[in-house]
Amino acid sequence: MQTINRFLYGPTPEERVRAWQGKLRSESRQLDREMRQLEAATAKARTTVKQLAAKGDVKSARILAKEVVRSNKQQDRLSVSKARLGSIGTQLQQQLAMVKVTGSLQKSTEIMKLSNSLIKLPQISQTMREMSMEMTKAGIMEEMLEDTLQMDEDEEIEEEADAEVDKVLFELTNGKLGLVGSVATELPAPQDRLEDEEAERVMEEARKQLNGLLSG
Repeated sequence: MQTINRFLYGPTPEERVRAWQGKLRSESRQLDREMRQLEAATAKARTTVKQLAAKGDVKSARILAKEVVRSNKQQDRLSVSKARLGSIGTQLQQQLAMVKVTGSLQKSTEIMKLSNSLIKLPQISQTMREMSMEMTKAGIMEEMLEDTLQMDEDEEIEEEADAEVDKVLFELTNGKLGLVGSVATELPAPQDRLEDEEAERVMEEARKQLNGLLSG
């Protein structure tokens, strides 16, 4: 009988919720992996910034410091998104409790709000779109307008202003870089062209690694 009902009416509310919870856990693990990769790449980039500063390569150090800033912002964004996934999981667990009382899933503005924000994150956008459509059909969410599903450019990661980069450089180089008007006189000059080219290569390698993770 249960098999016939599933064929006629689809999964039960409990089965739907458990399937969504499984997807949420999977996406949360994916964000964890990405945060660990970003953390490792950022640590490597920080070390490179210090090495470039020690050689007096202000330009390369400043370029790479901007990537460190962008990476830090992305890590923060991923961390917030993981917390939101957890919040949806908690809300769904409450839905399971309500199903035992009412026999059906209830509309949730909190789940809708959290889902809308997560759809804007490229790493989990597709999964959240699919879940949102499923939850809409199940009666948990109202149908979302198309413009709420599109990326908000204002929330895209932007490079920090020079003042913020100076702050990061100051922190990473123990005050050698980031001091207005003093950079050129306090740092040693690059020793030769070969060292300059090697510094450029190391900087570009670290920058590409971070960029690959940030745009992935």
